[in-house]
Amino acid sequence: MRVLGVDPGLTRCGVGVVEGAAGRPLTMLGVGVVRTAAEADIGLRLVGIERGIEEWLDRYSPELVAVERVFSQHNVRTVMGTAQASAVAMLCASRRGIPVALHTPSEVKAAVTGSGRAGKDQVGAMVTRLLRLSAPPKPADAADALALAICHIWRAPAQNRLQRAVALHAPKGRTS
Repeated sequence: MRVLGVDPGLTRCGVGVVEGAAGRPLTMLGVGVVRTAAEADIGLRLVGIERGIEEWLDRYSPELVAVERVFSQHNVRTVMGTAQASAVAMLCASRRGIPVALHTPSEVKAAVTGSGRAGKDQVGAMVTRLLRLSAPPKPADAADALALAICHIWRAPAQNRLQRAVALHAPKGRTS
């Protein structure tokens, strides 16, 4: 499975592509950051993010896009920018018929480090180890994008089994 992980942000939108399967070695195919100028108009920033995500989709042809689920923070302005960048990533993937999965920051941290409260340094260190890299990807947004892709590759088989089991046991004529 080839997954494009997206750590959404208006100024720095982390992107990373990982290929592999649960229980097998993972391979990083690419990592980077789509950047926009903080002083630019919001519309132009969103267009810049769209162009960047489209380039990554063109270059790597992922089977799925994993995006960090926006969670409530104290700074509403930050949440809004993150949500807008997240929506652009979901739109780009959906326009191409590529499935999108959302994972919370704590899910990603728990999948990669074993602790949902792990810090950025711990996530970077584990991403480095899991992908057999010589150094942690910089900035942290790039490492977080790879962690999202890893999280999805590892969690997808269990999630798919759970969905099938629920569907099998759902009352007939009823869909969720």
